[in-house]
Amino acid sequence: MSRTRRHVAAEDRGLAAVARVREVRETDSRIGLQRVLAEEAAVGARLATLESAVTATTVPAVTTTAELVAERTRLAQVGILVGETRAEAATAQVVTADARARWDADRARLAAVEHLLERRAARRRTEADRRAARDADDLAAQRWMRGTR
Repeated sequence: MSRTRRHVAAEDRGLAAVARVREVRETDSRIGLQRVLAEEAAVGARLATLESAVTATTVPAVTTTAELVAERTRLAQVGILVGETRAEAATAQVVTADARARWDADRARLAAVEHLLERRAARRRTEADRRAARDADDLAAQRWMRGTR
């Protein structure tokens, strides 16, 4: 039901409303997960950039003391940024795991309601088929009775 709208029987209108609410929640949590995944990727890219900056740093063989101190200070600051970014990455992983769990739960709830609606519709179709078969049997019996008189 989530992707295609179907006719809903009158007795299932309440359950269909629940399905619509569940669908909105599932969509919201999926969008939230996508945003969190993008933020996690951005933090990971920033961390990779900082780490590559640290590993690519070279100190010239001939340098002045002032240049050496400036380079050391810059590397220390980059090291602090690497530590902070690693903490952000760890936090982003936790947030991503939580968002994924929320989306999985919302998706499961939506699937359960949709399954229930499908089962109810199938039961109504089965009952309608039985009624039609019973009516056809009654008509055939009446016709046979007319023929035997």
